[in-house]
Amino acid sequence: MTNFLMYRLGMPSFHNNPHKMEQYEKYKDSGIEWIGEIPEHWDVKKIKHRCYVKGRVGWKGLKSSEFLTDGFSYLVTGTDFKNDTVDWDNCYHIDEERYNEDPYIQLQNEDLLITKDGTIGKLAVVTNLDKPACLNSGIFVVRSTKDDFSTRFLLWVLKSSIFTDFNGLTAYGSTIQHLYQNVFVEFAFAFPPVNTQISIADYLQKKTAEIDRIIANKQKLIALYEEEKQAIINQAVTASIQANVSYKKTSTDWLDEIPDSWQFLTMKRLVSTKITDGPHETPEFFPDGVPFLSAESVKNGKLDFDFRRGNISKVLDELYSKKCKPKRNDIFIVKSGSTTGKIAIVDFDDDFNIWSPLALVRVNEKVKPYFLYYALQSFYFQKQIQLSWSFGTQPNIGMNVIENLKVAVPISLDEQDSIISHIESELKRLNEIIEKFNKQIDLLQEYRTTLISEVVTGKIKVC
Repeated sequence: MTNFLMYRLGMPSFHNNPHKMEQYEKYKDSGIEWIGEIPEHWDVKKIKHRCYVKGRVGWKGLKSSEFLTDGFSYLVTGTDFKNDTVDWDNCYHIDEERYNEDPYIQLQNEDLLITKDGTIGKLAVVTNLDKPACLNSGIFVVRSTKDDFSTRFLLWVLKSSIFTDFNGLTAYGSTIQHLYQNVFVEFAFAFPPVNTQISIADYLQKKTAEIDRIIANKQKLIALYEEEKQAIINQAVTASIQANVSYKKTSTDWLDEIPDSWQFLTMKRLVSTKITDGPHETPEFFPDGVPFLSAESVKNGKLDFDFRRGNISKVLDELYSKKCKPKRNDIFIVKSGSTTGKIAIVDFDDDFNIWSPLALVRVNEKVKPYFLYYALQSFYFQKQIQLSWSFGTQPNIGMNVIENLKVAVPISLDEQDSIISHIESELKRLNEIIEKFNKQIDLLQEYRTTLISEVVTGKIKVC
C-alpha cells in the first residue's frame, strides 16, 4: 500500500521499482496482535524493559511569581515542544531550590518527553541542553537504561499508528483524558539492533520532512486559491461584470467608486423584517431536540450542525421562534466573539434556532439573497464592521449598528443574478482545484502514517 500511494503521488519510491518494497530475508510472528510479523533477528520489548519513565509527583504547584523569564533551570511544558524537540527559547525558568526538589525529572540530552495530560501524546527528544532543565506537570520523561536502545527510535514508534491505536490516540490529540504510567510502560514494540534503530530514526526524520514540505507547499497553494476566491467575490460585488460601464465616486473611505447604476443602501433598507438575534439566555439542552446554533456553527459561509451549541425542546423552540425563526435564504452575521463579522447563509430547510451571537438578516425585494450574502463577505463591508465594533473582552457589534452599514447594490435584479452566476461559476472552478489538492494532502498524510508504521515494525527495510 505504501509504495502504491507513492506511485500515485509521483513520489520517489524506496527503490527503482515503485511496486516492490525491500524486505528482510525472514520474518517471524511477534506474538503481538497490533505488530504482526517482524524480522527474524528482531525482538519484542516493552517500554519498561528498556526505559526509565517518570512524571512529576509530590511537587507542589508553582505560584505565578515562580515562573521566571530567566533562572537556574529551564521548566519544560508541552507548549515548548517544537519539531520533535524542545524550544528552549520559549521555556520558563525556575530557581535552583525548586529544581532540586525532584531529581527524578531532571532532564538529560536524549531524554524522550511525552505529554500525558491535556493534549495526549505530544513528543520531543531533549537535545542541545546547555543548562539544567526539569519538567512541569503533565509530561513523562522516558530515558534509555540500556546501551542497545535509542530514544530517537522510540520517538518514531510512538508516532506510529501502532502506539496511537493501542492508546486510543489521534493525530490531533486524544480520545482519552490521561496517559497512565502503568499502561504506558506495558506498551510492546518491535525491537531491532541498535544500529538499525538509529538508521530507522535517521531515515524517517529525512523522509517525513520531505513529505511535510510537499504538504506545506500544497497548503500554501490552497491558501492562494482561497485568496483568489475572496478577490473574485470582492471584485464582483463592487464592480460591474458588464463591459463599458461608467463609475461614480463614493464619499466613503472603504470603497472608492461603484457603477453609475448602483446604489449605496443601508442594511435596514434591504431587509423584509427587522434585523434581530436569538435569545439572550442560556437554554437547557437535551440529547435530542431542535438544533440550537451559535457563532461556532458558522463554517466556510454555511451553518454546520456538527458544531451546534446543543439541542433545545420543541416548546422552547416555539417560544424563541416568536422573536426569530430561521428559514432558507436567511443570512447570518456573527455579531459577538472572536469571529465577529463572519457570514453564513441558510441553504437547507431543516428546523433549527439560534442564540444571541448570531444576527438574522432576511432580504426584501430590492436584493437577491445570494447577492447580499456575497456582498457582506466583501473587503469593504468587513472593513465597516471592523470600524464599527466595540471591544469588551472580545469584539461585538450591535443590531442598530448593523442596520446602518452600507451595501453597494445594482438596481437591476437581473444584474444581481448575473453577478451571482459569475461568482458561483468561478468559485466552483477554484473549489475543484482546492479539492484536488486536499485529496493529494490526504494521500500524503496516509502515506506518511503508513510509512512510519511499516518501517518501525520491519515490514520495510531501509538499511
